[in-house]
Amino acid sequence: MPFAGCPHRCLFCAQDKQTGASPEPPGGSALRTLASLLHSLKAKRQAAQDTFRPVEIAFYGGTFTALPETVQMACLARAAEGKKEGLVCRVRCSTRPDALTPRTLDALRAGGLDLVELGIQSFHTEALEVSQRGYTGETAREGCRLMQDSGLELGIQLLPGMPGSTPERFREDVRNALAFSPACLRFYPCLVVDGTPLATLWKKGAYGPWDTLTTVDALGGALAEAWERRIPVIRLSVAPEASFDAAVLAGPRHPALGSLIQGEALFQTLRRNIEARGCPPTTLALPRFCQGFFFGHKKSLVARWKTLGIDPGAVRWTTGENAVLRWETATQP
Repeated sequence: MPFAGCPHRCLFCAQDKQTGASPEPPGGSALRTLASLLHSLKAKRQAAQDTFRPVEIAFYGGTFTALPETVQMACLARAAEGKKEGLVCRVRCSTRPDALTPRTLDALRAGGLDLVELGIQSFHTEALEVSQRGYTGETAREGCRLMQDSGLELGIQLLPGMPGSTPERFREDVRNALAFSPACLRFYPCLVVDGTPLATLWKKGAYGPWDTLTTVDALGGALAEAWERRIPVIRLSVAPEASFDAAVLAGPRHPALGSLIQGEALFQTLRRNIEARGCPPTTLALPRFCQGFFFGHKKSLVARWKTLGIDPGAVRWTTGENAVLRWETATQP
């Protein structure tokens, strides 16, 4: 639902390019898409039989709670039909923290919504002002508090590298977000996209995006903190979209950015544990799904592991989900 319900266009936003869809009157496109999706899901369930799994419906791209209430309820009613038929398991939406009221949230919950993702972007008022978000850091925190009281699950989206942001401020943003114990986090490193006001500033030399190294270090640390709190980070960059990628003028758009960030998070996590013990573990077992980012893009992390006293070739790979580090004291003869 690109730009639907948005009170104005933010400096960095390019939802039309990011989604590959053009803005349309509120709700019309979403309802047509949802009807088509449910029809497709019915066909898949009939063909797949026992292997079919219900999907999650998400109303993204705009400010869902700022749409006319009739549109919100029509979207949720159609999604509820999918739930009733066993085609849909959960429903979520995205919105701004200044577009919430207790009454709105009560209506959304009654309509069958499960989770609201707040496009916080930052909790720092200065960064929000520079980026023309139209609200303050306190408004962002109040939006999170309203969500906590609503009975709905909370998701938080942050925009590291946005105008006015620094790695230090982003670390504070992450800690502010984690303090609300959200159900999930998303990190979208700020990119300069052609046709946005931010692109104009970049061309004038008035804005510079973070480079890849800065982004990997900052988001790796953020991901490690979220892991420690067992809070899922469900996105580390903007999803690939041909028209969007072609419009990116500058910023950290590395093809393996997510893997680089995960590798950095794992490195920082293990380094912290090793430094606390004063020596490397005698046994290190990691989940098999970590293999790709453990070695790093083009095996870039192999040398770094050795600085911690870890031999990458000695790591045990398991089918579990948790890392296991053991320190065994040598027995005396």
